Amino acid sequence: MRQDTRPPYEQDPFAASEAVDEPESDMDSMYVLPLNIIPLDTPSLKRARLIKNIRLESVVELFNSAEGGSGQVPVDEVGNAMDWPKTGLHPDEMKLSALSSLHSYDVYSLRIQLRKLNIKCDPPEALTLSEKKHGELMQFMNDFTQPLLHKIYDTDDSGVENMEQLVSQFSSPDQKEALKNLKMMAEKLQIKLQDVPRFLEEYADIYMSIAYGRECLNSLIPRIVEFGESMEEFRENYELSKDKRLMRSIDFINDTLTDVTASVVTRFESFDRASETMWDNITAESFAKVKDMVRGHHVLVGTILCSLTVKMNGWQDVLDNRRGLLRRADFVRSDMMQGMEKISKVEETVIQQQKNAPAWESFSADMNK
Repeated sequence: MRQDTRPPYEQDPFAASEAVDEPESDMDSMYVLPLNIIPLDTPSLKRARLIKNIRLESVVELFNSAEGGSGQVPVDEVGNAMDWPKTGLHPDEMKLSALSSLHSYDVYSLRIQLRKLNIKCDPPEALTLSEKKHGELMQFMNDFTQPLLHKIYDTDDSGVENMEQLVSQFSSPDQKEALKNLKMMAEKLQIKLQDVPRFLEEYADIYMSIAYGRECLNSLIPRIVEFGESMEEFRENYELSKDKRLMRSIDFINDTLTDVTASVVTRFESFDRASETMWDNITAESFAKVKDMVRGHHVLVGTILCSLTVKMNGWQDVLDNRRGLLRRADFVRSDMMQGMEKISKVEETVIQQQKNAPAWESFSADMNK
């Protein structure tokens, strides 16, 4: 194991803000996977996290504190730190290797990817956002819940204003009233009575995932714009402007950030158009098409948002520590550039990985023997 003793600006961008003693916040993160939800045989790993560092590499973080820094171990060196037998392949090593290859650790991408890897969470309901994050995102849900409420009640005087109130209609102590509401919804949506609760659950979850991604994107865009503007300071410096490597790095980083951000924006616009079309004749079938579309983009969108978040956090850490112009230039040439090639090819990589799904299934089958 190696302790991260580098200056703060060179350490992981989230080291100070997300401590390991705050497991609830980990589930809201794009780039942190708490290993206490993964079925591992090594007890000490249950207290660790798998994280994406500034270079977009997956490393096991054994500890994280303001005093001691971040204790990180490359996945292929965990066996030495855990004193695993030198012969054979430890089951935990196989799982960590598979998990380290994932591009994002947000809960929505993990639901899809862990299923492909045949890795089950413990407890099964672990892959959910924290109550705090859920509450924060409810304000973004109004755009998605209001069309459903209008479809069911055809009036603004129903007394139902959000998804939680709607669900409560079907768990009312007044069983006759609850049954009446269930029947009305089933008729409106052209689904069977017993399918209504499942429909509501999936409806709420799929649009919560959109709200989660959109909130992340909304927070990233101004930071990316500010980053691009801050690069002008290097161009205006006489000495640094002659540094061809730095100038190429800046151009490549800016172009990559612009391209992948535009890609995510386009996908969210597609979600919006599909949602609007769905309400022309909402049925379980039309919703299923939108659901499949959104879930089909989860991994790609999650990958881009995860990568951008880590990079922007890293840059913010440099600014917060008031590093001089030359130190900031060093950061751009090295840590900022490292992994940027992965981001530029993220769409190609994710699509190829999805095409190779049978290989993943074979790998997970071997892992679980």
